[in-house]
Order: sequence, then structure tokens, then C-alpha cells
Amino acid sequence: MTHWRQNSDPFLAPDLGRSALLVVDTQVDFVDGGTAPIPGTSAVLPAIARLVDAYREASAPIVHVVRLYEGDDVDLCRRRVIAAGLDIVRPGTAGSQVAPELGVPPLDPESLLGGGLQSVSPTEHILFKPRWSSFYRTELDGRLRQWRVDTVVIAGCNYPNCPRATIFDASERDYKVLVAADAISGVDARHLEEAGRIGFSTRRPTRSSRRCSHPSSR
Repeated sequence: MTHWRQNSDPFLAPDLGRSALLVVDTQVDFVDGGTAPIPGTSAVLPAIARLVDAYREASAPIVHVVRLYEGDDVDLCRRRVIAAGLDIVRPGTAGSQVAPELGVPPLDPESLLGGGLQSVSPTEHILFKPRWSSFYRTELDGRLRQWRVDTVVIAGCNYPNCPRATIFDASERDYKVLVAADAISGVDARHLEEAGRIGFSTRRPTRSSRRCSHPSSR
């Protein structure tokens, strides 16, 4: 296991053996060449892919959390451009798909928009979130409890927005939080300082994380 920066409080110490990996908004439209590229997202894709591979090898839970913009159920800050017909992660488009580097099958928009989880494997799933937080109007919390998860590892796209909203909502539900600092775009030193001050742990993942054991793999 690699080193991580964390609060010394034992109640905050992450437990990778009971963790789930949440990969937030890592979709084609948000990487280089997409309709709404987020700076730095393409650069962190290899690190995200390594984390995904590690969790797959450990048979530990992975949830790819995605956005799908259609109709009126859209963030206020993007409602005008979506209503005007701009295709940003519109259901069924190539841009809505998870970045191919992560090896995820095509999305099933009907199932996802209906609130269900799309299964990739028994331990890997896709989840639609209607707003920034992965916990808002989703069944994520219930599924994590079902899987006996007490720690969430956050990776993905644009730390200041959806990942950070997910982090705070996870903390409010008493999950331990580990921010994968080099597997998430938009992170800078100020954000890492903020995370440490609040009590979230941060680390730089490597292939050695594949050694983690998880209850679901036993």
C-alpha cells in the first residue's frame, strides 16, 4: 500500500478493504476533443484506469457515476444551453459514453435515467446522477451499505464541482473519504490543503493498491 496524507484521527483513517471506487463524470464530452472538455481530465485518464484495474482485480466495488443532460432536469447553470440544443453528454450520443480508456460498455440511457444501476460486472456498475453530488437523488448510499462499504475513493473529472460535492455528501453520511489526488482533474495544492484541513485523506495511487482485499472478494 502506498503512503497517503491523512488526519491522525483513527475515525477518519480509510479502510481500503471496505472501500468502493467512485469514478465521477469521466465521459467523452469532458475529455480533450469533447463538446465541453475539462482541462487536465485526459491527462489523468491513465491514473484512473490503473485504479479501475486495481479494483477489478480485487473484485472490489466500482461505480462509474455519469451525467446525462436531457429535458428540463438539468442544473440551472447549464439549462439554457441544453434547452438551446447543445449536445453535452446527451443520452445516446458518443460524447455521453465513459472514456474508452476505462473499458466500460456502452451506457443504457433508459435504465440509467430510470434510476437503476447498469451492471458492468457483479462488482462494477454505472450510475446516473441528476446533479453534482453522486448521492443526490440516487441509490448510491443504499448500495454502498449493502456492499458493507465504509470508505469511498474518489477519482474522475473536475474536482471543484461534482467530485467535491460527492466528497462532502459522503462525509455527511459518515463514509471515510480518500481523494485520489493524481486520478482526478482540477486538483491543486489549495484543494489538497483544504481536504486535509477538513479531515479527508489524499493519496497518489499506484499499482500496489491491487493488493487490497475486500469482503466482496472473499
